[in-house]
Amino acid sequence: MLRWLLLLILIVPALEIGLFVWAGGYIGPWWLIFLIILTGVVGAWLAKQQGLDTINKARQSMAMGYAPQEEIFDGLCVIIGGVLLLTPGFVTDSVGLILLIPYTRRPIKQWMKKILQRMIHNGKFRIYRR
Repeated sequence: MLRWLLLLILIVPALEIGLFVWAGGYIGPWWLIFLIILTGVVGAWLAKQQGLDTINKARQSMAMGYAPQEEIFDGLCVIIGGVLLLTPGFVTDSVGLILLIPYTRRPIKQWMKKILQRMIHNGKFRIYRR
């Protein structure tokens, strides 16, 4: 897992810089700056809307006496997506947008659940109960 993270830390910034240079040459630097600011503002707004929606759903499920299982994964996706949308770059903005849209977030949540279940099964993640 650490290898993949290190690889992402090296590849994503290089890819973003390459896309910035290409897009800046294609549409111009001022339009590029405008797009970066626009995606940040839209990302913050969308993250706020989805975050409030997730909090409301969690409150409703807790009011009915259920643990907010799906809402926890939704919240993680919204937080990660919001941070990625606030980070300048086209690749990070695309991934952040995918994480913030509920319909595209569903397969990612399933993938996160499988990873968590595998970690619990292998003993790399433990849940302590009283």
